[in-house]
Amino acid sequence: MISLNDQQTIAAIATPIGIGGVGIIRISGVQACDIANQICHKTLKPRLAIYSHFYNQENEILDSGILLYFPAPNSFTGEDVIELQGHGGAVIQDILLKEVLLAGARMAQPGEFSLRAYLNNKIDLIQAEAIADLIESRTASAARSATRSLQGDFSKEINQLVEKVTRLRVFIEAAIDFPDEEIDFLKEGRVLEQLIGLIQILNQILTKTKSGVVLREGLRVVIAGLPNVGKSSLMNQLANQETAIVTDIAGTTRDLIKQDIQIKGIPIHLVDTAGMRETDNIVEQKGIERALGQIAKADHILWCYDPLMDTENKALESANLTKEVPITLIRNKIDCLNETPKITKKAGMTEISLSAKQGQGIELLKDHLTQDVVAENQAEGQFIARRRHLDLLEQALHFLQTGKQQIELTGSGELLAEDLRETQNILGGITGKVSSDDLLGEIFCNFCIGK
Repeated sequence: MISLNDQQTIAAIATPIGIGGVGIIRISGVQACDIANQICHKTLKPRLAIYSHFYNQENEILDSGILLYFPAPNSFTGEDVIELQGHGGAVIQDILLKEVLLAGARMAQPGEFSLRAYLNNKIDLIQAEAIADLIESRTASAARSATRSLQGDFSKEINQLVEKVTRLRVFIEAAIDFPDEEIDFLKEGRVLEQLIGLIQILNQILTKTKSGVVLREGLRVVIAGLPNVGKSSLMNQLANQETAIVTDIAGTTRDLIKQDIQIKGIPIHLVDTAGMRETDNIVEQKGIERALGQIAKADHILWCYDPLMDTENKALESANLTKEVPITLIRNKIDCLNETPKITKKAGMTEISLSAKQGQGIELLKDHLTQDVVAENQAEGQFIARRRHLDLLEQALHFLQTGKQQIELTGSGELLAEDLRETQNILGGITGKVSSDDLLGEIFCNFCIGK
């Protein structure tokens, strides 16, 4: 666990493990300059690259390279930062790091450099998370979005919303403090109109955030339907391997089968589920319960049906699918009807006719997933986001909607002020202006060492 009050000077290797042209040792803290003097025997010059030998305590040359000095507060961490850029390679970097530690530094914990940058107000929590997201990006789109978050695009939208919430809260509390005035502050201040505006802004940010979560974590696609409609065959075709067992026996799939795939660079988390039907089999009932749980958490549902049975409408009704989760109808087994693959619109949903058994129409489905479905989850000015951001924004939206109801039903400024206070605190938790030590520890411990 990283200590939030540790003032020791820290050091770590900042380049990946392996052989490379350059290996970087990063040092941050009050002793950084003293350690650099011991190692390099050079006069430090801010932000100027200096060629230097690197010495051990016996004054033997260990390596040669570049010495860089970034004085506080104008550095990444906000502290004095030294970089020793020597030759790449695990052995020489380990030797040099040991000398740095002997000179007075201690080994940095994962994410500790970024944590110090956050604690010294160089970055906020969103930007700190974006550093890790940029490093871990699996697609070009995710990398571009992480860069926007790192540059502060996401933080700017949250901060602007917090300012608007704060101004409205101050107005409401001022109105409460002057109850004897003849002016109706709630009416004259167009409070309801402002609340509606805040809710609209928050919903716009929510849309971008949902898209950002998809870019970072991938699209959760659940394959569902009645038994024996070809769900497992579809899973195998999309995964391009025999992931699920396929038989003609109804109820073969009783537990969730998960597979992570990439389609045209888009990460997708596939889940094959048990067939939906009424059954007395306890094991199968458990599988159906788990299937419904996955459907509720899905970003998109592929609902398979057999056109020979013509029961798609009945199946959709029995599954009680929410309209909030987008659905693509999969009209399977067209090889039995001598039909060709096609995409049509049906009851406001996209329907793809294909044969999972023969592999016909699978490319149409892949194009649909990577173009139409991902487009639903993308927004202009996209930034990267995490599930915790989405959860907090949904909580904030709840309190704003509750405050709106209070004004409409009771006209109570006191209750509205409390809802606005909760909203303000929750939004502060996104950028880190309001955060717990446990949350910070959980976030930064997942960083790589050297960051």
